[in-house]
Amino acid sequence: MHITAYICLVIATLCWGGNTVAGKLALGHVSPMTLTFLRWTLATALIAAVSLPQLKRDWPIVRNKLPLLLFYGMVGYTLFNAMLYSAVKYTTAINVAIEQAGIPMLIFLLNLVFFRTGVSAAQVAGFGMTLVGVALTAAHGDLATLLRLSLNRGDALMLVAVAAYSIYTIFLRWKPPVDWRTLMAFPALAAALTSLPLLLWESAAGNAQLPDGKGWIITFYTAIFASLVAQILYIKGVEWIGANRAGLFINLVPVFGTLLSVLLLGETLQLFHIVSLVLTLGGIAIAERGRPKLSTSTVSASPMD
Repeated sequence: MHITAYICLVIATLCWGGNTVAGKLALGHVSPMTLTFLRWTLATALIAAVSLPQLKRDWPIVRNKLPLLLFYGMVGYTLFNAMLYSAVKYTTAINVAIEQAGIPMLIFLLNLVFFRTGVSAAQVAGFGMTLVGVALTAAHGDLATLLRLSLNRGDALMLVAVAAYSIYTIFLRWKPPVDWRTLMAFPALAAALTSLPLLLWESAAGNAQLPDGKGWIITFYTAIFASLVAQILYIKGVEWIGANRAGLFINLVPVFGTLLSVLLLGETLQLFHIVSLVLTLGGIAIAERGRPKLSTSTVSASPMD
């Protein structure tokens, strides 16, 4: 089960690495709030089309847990992505990558403060190792670059995004015992509904831009892979190995984002890309091997346990 969880989490972070690239590619082709609304509207339509009978069967359980499922969509889906897509308009890719790396750290901290989840020295060392790998990627091999960073409006937006996804991950411990399609469909619907006011605000400000041809390709990618595929696999990963351990894999997002930029945007693959990937994967391996014996108790995230 652990190996399956690792595979799920790696694929999820690969899809999210593509989402980072998609966010950059979307500039000039579709506006941030328009992309967020269309992404979750399409995702809702797709998941509902293949799972309506299952949704009806799960409704008695969903009805009692509806506020929680709506919370998942509002915070983990809408708020996070709206902030990320907006942040890239104001800040650098370096800053965004480093700030995303704060998600696992905040998950660790929240679990420690509120649930007294155990953390071993090896996990701390592994986390530090992955953070160095992420920083190396973000700084393009020159860590001195980090000393010259300046913070702006985009960085503030990314910090909100980091807090939103960390809280979403922690709250997955209370997810109801329903089919994965149900667990995806209702938060996706909530995300589509809660992103509508953001779209109206963007339109009122005169900043809305409907997607062109390239914009639609980006929109469908985010709806299918960055939304449905990645979220389902991440939820399963959290269910199987717990929020602390699953959250550490998020450090792969900026690494995969860089590698996908090489493949899709024609950027040059350099030695520091390989070194940072090794550091990130090595840090995850160390943290996994040195996890506390009872760390799997964090999997009580699921009422099915």
